[in-house]
Amino acid sequence: MQKQILMLLLGGVLLSPWVTRAAESKTGQTLAVAAVQMRSSRDLADNLTRIIRSVRDCAHRGARVVVFPECALTGYFDGGFMKHFTQEQLADAERQVAEACREHNVYAIMGMPYRDGTKLFNSAAVIGPAGQFIERYHKIHSEPWSDPGDHLSVFKVDGISCSIIICHDERYPELVRLPVLAGARLIFYISNESGIREEKKIGPYRAQIQARAMENTVYVVQANAPANSDTTGSHGQSRIIAPDGNIVEEATMFDENVVTATLELSRASGGLARASANSGPLRDWWKEGVRRVRLVE
Repeated sequence: MQKQILMLLLGGVLLSPWVTRAAESKTGQTLAVAAVQMRSSRDLADNLTRIIRSVRDCAHRGARVVVFPECALTGYFDGGFMKHFTQEQLADAERQVAEACREHNVYAIMGMPYRDGTKLFNSAAVIGPAGQFIERYHKIHSEPWSDPGDHLSVFKVDGISCSIIICHDERYPELVRLPVLAGARLIFYISNESGIREEKKIGPYRAQIQARAMENTVYVVQANAPANSDTTGSHGQSRIIAPDGNIVEEATMFDENVVTATLELSRASGGLARASANSGPLRDWWKEGVRRVRLVE
């Protein structure tokens, strides 16, 4: 059978068949998600233990997807610290999380550094309920200690087309719009945003990610790290955002919370994204951009 070679012409824009399949999601299709707002330390073994425990606990409470913050596995610290982990350390920890997903029959999306030869990425590992690795997204707008990612992607969670961005990536609307045009209806956003002393940034952080949901008519599930008692760390407020841009659930700033919701996928049409792509002078530009999105079967 031919794969990914037939394309559908919608209003002058050549889009992937995934767009059609996502738009035809069955009425009443739902997905239970959990965003784990956790405080990672410099102790990888302790972080790993708590991630595995969260996978178990969230699965027992009915979650199908468990989402962790940016660099949850190692903590998000200075470049020298982030660079000292070996490929073997990271791969072994990742395997243990994959085994927990298999044991408890859930998906996990975990932030972590990832080594590929001489390159070090700030990454998100997408792990399936059979313990399989579905996708590995590398942060595109990355830190000095990490190499920039080179791809956008759309992958499946229980047949639902999804995509992912990491922290600073949220400021760039095209990093969500293009995967949505390629079929994504749920965006996972993992972050370790600025601390509460950067008060001027907190409002824009919320506004930006709400805009990504609303302007594309998709769900967003965000897992962020909480603030520390000394005001270091991030600022918490992990959240789940509906396709109309309204916040469904939001965590506190300082606590280690788990934010949960059951998403009604029939609400996530991608309608505003498709309307933008099918009208006006940018149709050819969007068409070319969609071709650059990796489709993970």
